[in-house]
Amino acid sequence: MPRDLQRLDPTATAAEVAEVMAADGAVIIERLAPEELCDRVADELAPWLAATRPGRDGFEGAHTRRPGALLARAPSSVEMIAHDLVLDVTDRVLWAPKTTFQLHLTQAICIGPGESAQVLHRDQWAFDFFEFPADMEVEVSTIWALTDFTEANGATRVAVGAHTLPDAEVRTLTAADTVPATMPRGSVVLYTGRAVHGGGANTTEHDRVGINVDYVLGWLRQEENQYLSVPREVAAALPERVQRLMGYQMGAYALGYLDDLRDPIRFLRDAPDGADEAPTFSPDR
Repeated sequence: MPRDLQRLDPTATAAEVAEVMAADGAVIIERLAPEELCDRVADELAPWLAATRPGRDGFEGAHTRRPGALLARAPSSVEMIAHDLVLDVTDRVLWAPKTTFQLHLTQAICIGPGESAQVLHRDQWAFDFFEFPADMEVEVSTIWALTDFTEANGATRVAVGAHTLPDAEVRTLTAADTVPATMPRGSVVLYTGRAVHGGGANTTEHDRVGINVDYVLGWLRQEENQYLSVPREVAAALPERVQRLMGYQMGAYALGYLDDLRDPIRFLRDAPDGADEAPTFSPDR
């Protein structure tokens, strides 16, 4: 029998969360988001979920809808996207010599009635299936529950501890090697880019809705293009910490500069050419 996911409460420290992720590849923090925040995000998402078509293939899901661009479409989601504990955990888990990390994607995932289980995968396979060194964590993913996650309604399934396996062994795993990330509304499951997981089958008559937010090293390409997904006027009104998390910062010493070697944050500030601040080295500076 596969072992179950460990569960922590909102008082857990970033060090405690990161320790569990190192051991298991994933962890649940129960009720980290208050009900009121979940209500706001759900209300803001409702029209976008209604307008979004189901997936294009078996991986995306014939009964699953995935509207993205959450910073523009569901403004309250910023409280999840830039949650202090999540960002602190991400900073601890990602490859230690990094200069920066950034937002990788934001999307709602609505698994509808009749959806089948998603194929097991690693999120970091998005990088052309490159097999990063075993001791190098390049991505941290989160799924926040906007509805209760149950085994019956499609709770994300995780192969606990399989993050240590090479890709060849991962491809031999089946649903029997996984456990469901069941959790009450407002909870979040965090997992590394190496964690083996997949959406569960929804055998109920109700939608399972979650908020998927991922983070990657600053020198990797983002899965969701934040500069095009979020209009400039919306990005300019966000807190600087969030702007830099979106990618309006240098990815390393010389990555992602603007025109005459300026920090890309200047694009949002309409700053004139001239002396510029030094590159920043974490999303919260």
